[in-house]
Amino acid sequence: MSYLEEIQVKNLDHLGIVAGLIDEIGIVKIINNKLGIDVREKISAGTVVKSILINGLGFVSRPLYLFSQFFQDKAIEKLLGERIKTDYLNDDKIGRVMDELYKYGLNDIFIEVVLEVIKKFKIDLKYSHLDSTSFHLDGEYKREEDKEKQEEEKIIKERPIFIKKGYSRDHRPDLKQCVLDLITSQDGDIPLFVRVGDGNESDKAVFGKVLVEFKKQIKFDSIMVCDSALYGQENLQLIQHLKWITRVPMTIKKAKELVQNIEVEEVKDEDKEKRSDLNLESYTWKEEIVTYGGIKQTWLIVLSEKRQKSDLEKLEKQLSQEEKKSQKFLKEIQSEEFEHPQAARYKLKAINKKLRLLEIKEVELIETYSKKKEKIYKMISLIIKKDEEISRKTKEAGKFILATNLVEENKLEASEILITYKNQQSTERGFRFLKDPLFFTDSFFVEKPERIETMLFLMSLCLLIYNLGQRELRNCLKRVKKGINNQVEKVTLRPTLRWIFQCFQGIHYVILNGVKQIVNLTEERRFILSLLPASCQRYYL
Repeated sequence: MSYLEEIQVKNLDHLGIVAGLIDEIGIVKIINNKLGIDVREKISAGTVVKSILINGLGFVSRPLYLFSQFFQDKAIEKLLGERIKTDYLNDDKIGRVMDELYKYGLNDIFIEVVLEVIKKFKIDLKYSHLDSTSFHLDGEYKREEDKEKQEEEKIIKERPIFIKKGYSRDHRPDLKQCVLDLITSQDGDIPLFVRVGDGNESDKAVFGKVLVEFKKQIKFDSIMVCDSALYGQENLQLIQHLKWITRVPMTIKKAKELVQNIEVEEVKDEDKEKRSDLNLESYTWKEEIVTYGGIKQTWLIVLSEKRQKSDLEKLEKQLSQEEKKSQKFLKEIQSEEFEHPQAARYKLKAINKKLRLLEIKEVELIETYSKKKEKIYKMISLIIKKDEEISRKTKEAGKFILATNLVEENKLEASEILITYKNQQSTERGFRFLKDPLFFTDSFFVEKPERIETMLFLMSLCLLIYNLGQRELRNCLKRVKKGINNQVEKVTLRPTLRWIFQCFQGIHYVILNGVKQIVNLTEERRFILSLLPASCQRYYL
């Protein structure tokens, strides 16, 4: 036997970290307990799910139909278990497991995984954040509407989603889509609840129901944080037994009045340092007790200096653009010949509908004659500013209102309400992760809505694994008070897990004359592994 025949080299890279986090959570065991193990199968459903999650966090942008190719150069037996071969992970097996997951109930499985994570990793659930996004899809996805549609009050579907056109957050209104609702913890951005909805679903119609269902599934006393889509009389009645913080839409008359008329309080000298420590030095606010939808609330009218500056710059730009546009309209209407006075005024009305801050006003309507000696009318006009509208927008600049039903004995400090709402970006970070081109969102090649839902369930599990690993790493760095170098060689206590994955590129699993070993495991990589759960370490050490 030649030397070359005695050596095998497989890539391990960062995939041992991913596999270790999956093991630490216990995902394989949970899936196998739910779906069962068939002794005739060469690979269990739980192990197939593990392989999909490793593929999803491989950051190689390969869709699932290239799934077996992904593992061809990987240490598959090290990652998935002895005697596991790449050809076990074929299209038919993956498809069957995805169908079994859907049939069992994606929500039930996800909730059990989440409960295990909360318990094992002591996730702080004081605050939870809800938001939604859309995923555009290629393909027809033709499907007849059910004759008896799902009852409106139910939020967990007993039917597959409808892939339809709707409001697109991806700015692709030409494509059909589905919607993903996501609830995350403020502690580490851990996904706590996911739900896939129809493509034309409205946030306002479902957000209240999503929160009610979430509280049924995860019975913790969490304060729910959401954007203005939640704020409406019907939703407030629906969630009146929950604790919540949300933004008030400016379409509400009371909100408009407060923003226009109320003056936020100036910061006292003794409070300036405190606000600076909380990174709130550019914010001022005033509290009001309001009853809306039959619910007593605290409204926090907030003024952001940075946002005010930005809003005023936008207003100035809008005014400048409208001045140019209105000059063009003025020239157009004054040069036009009208057969009737009504026609001139109708044209003027149509033009003014296109303007927000300016108005073209009729000065005089002149009766005259055309070259053909026909009676015509010409309009003399001038451009005026809508001072009331400009004043309104100026007063509104930089202001927004936050509302909470935590009043009296449960009252929160104004600074805590504001900080908590600012952390609403935790769900937005999750959406950016799921839509990353390096992630396998591109693999929406599946033809059935059921498979789309299952794919988003698996992607959400990837997000949970990633954010949990990042949370554990950062918490350990904070405890040991020792940072690691980031991409620009600066020491940080808050590295991204993606950077850690990059740091682990080039680690190989080598079998030489029957002896197995890991190569390229530097001291820096060993230090990083020491910060991660023990299940991650066993793939390398």
